Amino acid sequence: MFWTILFLILISLIKVLPTVLPLGAVEWIMSKFATHAKLDDQKVSVTIDNHSLDHEEKMVFINYFNEAIFMEKYYIYPGTEQSFLPPQKNGKSIIIDAKLGNKDVRLHLYNDKNSIDVVKQFNKKVIAYNIHSAKLQEYFISKGEKVI
Repeated sequence: MFWTILFLILISLIKVLPTVLPLGAVEWIMSKFATHAKLDDQKVSVTIDNHSLDHEEKMVFINYFNEAIFMEKYYIYPGTEQSFLPPQKNGKSIIIDAKLGNKDVRLHLYNDKNSIDVVKQFNKKVIAYNIHSAKLQEYFISKGEKVI
């Protein structure tokens, strides 16, 4: 009888524990699976048409990128990954080389009419998605980018 009650109490604790995790633990778990991860300006290099940005301009650009709103993820059919690398679009290419955790990630950003297309490459995986940021689009335009 004692072991049954102890067993029920342990199962109840295990069942309730995940629902009352602290906010920091929930954010950490969610960040592990985020498509549009936040970048740290210390672990990032940004190049626009083969010209690196200086530290202050890089901080502004990374801030705009982190504030961008994730819109949708594009499905990439197996075998068509190379058609996304680099995306065959006209205009300036912004390439971000970043370190996220223990992964080296390369992001290609391209301006679109109402949003920014992002192609994320790490290891042998390719993920394409769309973000919206008015400030980031203004940044593209200030660098001489025409909206497609």
